[in-house]
Amino acid sequence: MPSSGLDLIAMISNAGFMVRFVLLLLLFFSVASWAIIIIKYYYLSRAFKESILFTDFFWKNKNFSAAFTKSKTMHGSPVAKIFRVGYLELKKLSRATADAATQNTQADNHKTDPLDIKFTGINNVQRALRQAINTETTKMMQLIPFLATTGNTAPFIGLFGTVWGIMNSFHEIGAKGSASLSVVAPGISEALVATAAGLAAAIPAVIAFNHFTQKIRIIETELQNFSADLLNIIERDILR
Repeated sequence: MPSSGLDLIAMISNAGFMVRFVLLLLLFFSVASWAIIIIKYYYLSRAFKESILFTDFFWKNKNFSAAFTKSKTMHGSPVAKIFRVGYLELKKLSRATADAATQNTQADNHKTDPLDIKFTGINNVQRALRQAINTETTKMMQLIPFLATTGNTAPFIGLFGTVWGIMNSFHEIGAKGSASLSVVAPGISEALVATAAGLAAAIPAVIAFNHFTQKIRIIETELQNFSADLLNIIERDILR
């Protein structure tokens, strides 16, 4: 008795050109989706894990220099990248404040107000953090829309292949002038393979899309919270 795998191969080999084309297209969607699932699972798992480790390190030490050194070793952590951006902007602000103080001691007129520099610097830090969060969120969302596209279109592509196959089956029935089960069943079963393939490609893609979207939303919330906390610390230390 032949196995179901051999039966499936036989049905695909006996299918028409359009059904084969649909199955090949669905194979592309499925392989691409699984590649994205594997890549994103590794990427987001690393981002989630390293972000937790960096956040714990930051709040335990509360030392910007040590945290900056630590962040350079955590290339997969979005939180560490956000901190590096904020730290570099803070260093620029510190240098600008020091330069303004030096100029004020050397000139009697046209003195620069240090508070103006500080408020401008805080706005620059805030803007840099916001841009960095948007950049990291965009990176995390890369390739994810393809999973949604697969989940939305694969069943319809498979259905198209099935409808086309059934049309051919009815055409053969009319040509042979017979509607017996032996004539109808093979063509219909071959056509239904396309629908099954469409569902097989769509279901994992939809599950992965929902899972990754939820995980990215959690990481994005952590980025927003960490950015707000970092700004509070900077404002307390600079504007005291």
